Amino acid sequence: MNNLTGVELSGMRDIPSFRVLDVRVNAVQIPEVVQILEDWIRDRAHTRYVAVTGMHGISISKEDSQFREILDQADLVVADGMPLVWIGRLHGYEEMKRRACGPELFETFCRETGSKYRHFFYGGAQGVAERVAQSLHERHGIEIAGTYCPPFRPLTDAEEAEVQSLVAAAAPDILWVGLSTPKQEQWMYRNREKIQVPVMLGVGAAFDMSSGRVKRAPQWMGKSGLEWLYRLALEPKRLWRRYLINGPKFAWAVCLEHVVPRIFH
Repeated sequence: MNNLTGVELSGMRDIPSFRVLDVRVNAVQIPEVVQILEDWIRDRAHTRYVAVTGMHGISISKEDSQFREILDQADLVVADGMPLVWIGRLHGYEEMKRRACGPELFETFCRETGSKYRHFFYGGAQGVAERVAQSLHERHGIEIAGTYCPPFRPLTDAEEAEVQSLVAAAAPDILWVGLSTPKQEQWMYRNREKIQVPVMLGVGAAFDMSSGRVKRAPQWMGKSGLEWLYRLALEPKRLWRRYLINGPKFAWAVCLEHVVPRIFH
């Protein structure tokens, strides 16, 4: 994969990608994602959304055609998981050395851009978004446009309208969505024409990790594709199905799609 320039990154057709179980995944690393986001913020043409997804999101899309459409409609699909990175390399994208995980992308963007942009934080348990915003402000000097912690249930139409008005009044440059997959992608897709902000990103557990509510796995586990094991040990009741049932199904489907054809080619 050639190095990408800011001009090349300004249009979706110029961002390289490959497909995994019929889902487009863009062959980008965190430095390139940061550059893309800054290009989009400067452009301000319309609201774009970014799906940061891994095995779990791809597995859901295999069972749910509507969610697959949501991923396909995303302006950028980032590989949050070493299996997707490995598949990218099989497609010839040797520069995909690391996954672009949500928490790291979240932290890197705030650190590298500092006070340049206004940030809005949507998601997390009560009080988490405020703690994350304040922590990032103190550490990186970001400008806080606003925060909102939704209840753990679907919002009513009136509540959705309240959030849209809140974001409009705050006028952020970037909106971070800290819900779980597929909720965060569904929320961004549903609001892509109702919320006026240059870019929205679904970053999953980034709020909890940044606030210290959930510990991140050691770096060696993330680099070797074993973070799932660490997270399963921390939250077995919530994650056992994702990793012990859906994980093997995903691995088998990927082998049939990407590995077996190469063996018998």
